Amino acid sequence: MLASTGIRDYTELRKRSAPHSSFNVGENGRIDDLHHERGYLKGGDMKMSNITVIVVAVTGVLAPAHAQWIHPDQRTPRTRDGKPILTAPAPRLNGKPDLSGIWQAPPPTSARGALGIQGDASDIGDIHRNVFYEIKREEEPLKPEAIALVSKRRNEPQPQALCLPMGAPSFMMVRAFKIIQTPQELIMIGETPDPPRQIYLDGRGLPKDPDPTWLGSSAGKWEGDTLVVQTTGFKEEGWLDNAGHPRSESMLITERFRRRDFGHIDLEIRYEDAKYYTRPFTNKTTLSLIPDSDIIEYVCTENEKDKEHSDKR
Repeated sequence: MLASTGIRDYTELRKRSAPHSSFNVGENGRIDDLHHERGYLKGGDMKMSNITVIVVAVTGVLAPAHAQWIHPDQRTPRTRDGKPILTAPAPRLNGKPDLSGIWQAPPPTSARGALGIQGDASDIGDIHRNVFYEIKREEEPLKPEAIALVSKRRNEPQPQALCLPMGAPSFMMVRAFKIIQTPQELIMIGETPDPPRQIYLDGRGLPKDPDPTWLGSSAGKWEGDTLVVQTTGFKEEGWLDNAGHPRSESMLITERFRRRDFGHIDLEIRYEDAKYYTRPFTNKTTLSLIPDSDIIEYVCTENEKDKEHSDKR
């Protein structure tokens, strides 16, 4: 196992850097374990499947050692004593808000299904765990085909446990990710097994017959100060979240990014997929800037030592 000190340092830094108050959920906001209960590890008591242990090895133990290279960004507005002013006006690029920076989704509203597994469980956000975390299970708009797939996946490893991508927007809800914005294109780089995400801003529309990929094909346009991104053309073997909710090749995801000030992006995510869901549904969250920092490369199987032990149980 990797030393836990680095993981704790990573998590504590995130907690200090990302304001929790930016995340609001409704009265029913919660982590819904949905169709599977993950359990936890405590001492010698094992209450989870080997599959889950492998997933933890990939998504937890191998967390990047965040903030090993801290360099004050001269473009960041600061107080007289040098602290970043996260409520300052958002920077602009060619007349539009510049979304560039290191961003992190809010910590989960509950630790159910994650307590005791790894020190960085608080960096795995609600939307990645379950896109329906805010609503009651009986209100989830699942068609029978979706229910059948979720049930089947209960005993299967998540894609990231096999070093496969999490997909968009799920990878944005785990640890930190970087946005690099240019006038023609926006790039997202995560701390997950996912390849860089490309969002074209050059006026092109979505492809009519896209090649299915893990991240899909993305095109964006500005509506005032809000960047509207549409994505489709997904590999169907990808999961929408850790609960195993499916996505069809033709699912349309519409994201609306609004950088309301220097330190926060309001994000709305709308999902439409007539193959698996009875109606469209939406997630809303707030991304928080991690100033004066950077992401660290993620190599999925580097120093992985859990699988050999879990296979013996």
